[in-house]
Amino acid sequence: MNHVRSRRDADDRHLTSLALAARDGGPAEVEVFARAVYGDVRRFLAYLTDIQSADDLTQETFVRVLRSLPGFAGKSSARVWLLSIARRVVVDRFRAARARPVVADVADWQAAVERCQPRGVPGSQDGVDLAGLLVEVPPERLRAFVLTQVMGLPYTEAAEVLGCPVGTVRSRVARARHQLSASWLAAERAA
Repeated sequence: MNHVRSRRDADDRHLTSLALAARDGGPAEVEVFARAVYGDVRRFLAYLTDIQSADDLTQETFVRVLRSLPGFAGKSSARVWLLSIARRVVVDRFRAARARPVVADVADWQAAVERCQPRGVPGSQDGVDLAGLLVEVPPERLRAFVLTQVMGLPYTEAAEVLGCPVGTVRSRVARARHQLSASWLAAERAA
């Protein structure tokens, strides 16, 4: 366990040094930093939203990161800083979507959506089942769960990203685990 923690700490220090180098350097340093963190940011955004939205949200996140990079002081890890920006991008996107009505100019919009879904992808049914279980978890619990259990952030860093106390993160993760376990067992019994 200590080995994993020390490795994560070393990774965080490395990413933070890359962010500081990108802040002070040129395009090459920015590219090195962006490549190093791109996968984590995209994966986090895919769990908060959906795979189709993750690409656009990742680009938007990096636009904000590049604008904010000159002010990055390295007081927290670059990973926490980035994921905080990504979370705000998602929140802003949801707020904007809620403010605008969406009009579908398609007679059978459900059939159109189903035709756009990927088919024949290995394991896609497993992903749908997991996605169905995750949809049932309230958003604040889901964010805490994804940050700690999927992204592997320590609870203290997840608390920084979410802007809440560590105890709240622990409680949300425990409740999310309990809910996912209960939902999984119910689905297994029904199958």
